[in-house]
Amino acid sequence: QVQLVESGGGSVQAGGSLRLSCAAFGDMSSIDCMGWFRQAAGEEREGVASIYYGGDSAYYADSVKGRFTISQDNAKNTLYLQMNSLRPEDTAMYYCAAGWSTWSDCTSGSWRDSPYWGQGTQVTVSS
Repeated sequence: QVQLVESGGGSVQAGGSLRLSCAAFGDMSSIDCMGWFRQAAGEEREGVASIYYGGDSAYYADSVKGRFTISQDNAKNTLYLQMNSLRPEDTAMYYCAAGWSTWSDCTSGSWRDSPYWGQGTQVTVSS
């Protein structure tokens, strides 16, 4: 079992930055992929970024490329999402996820099904 706990959300003005953290607890030995998803009110959940566990290869949604950076500290079992140049359309609940995946699915945006999810952290960007 893996438990994920997100933190770092908040309210910022457009152009600002936030750094989300996701602390993982439990047995991570079978985890291949970790990532961030978001869901705005009234919209479907979308993948934001994902990274192959223990590696550097990552996927970014087109809407966040060049502005968001996903990273991980395996020693601390923590996943990060650095969000710069935030826009009002980035407003959403952000969820951390971890699970099994091929390298290809994890780094191409095809990874969707995850057995482990955090409780979410709200990000609100005002114009």
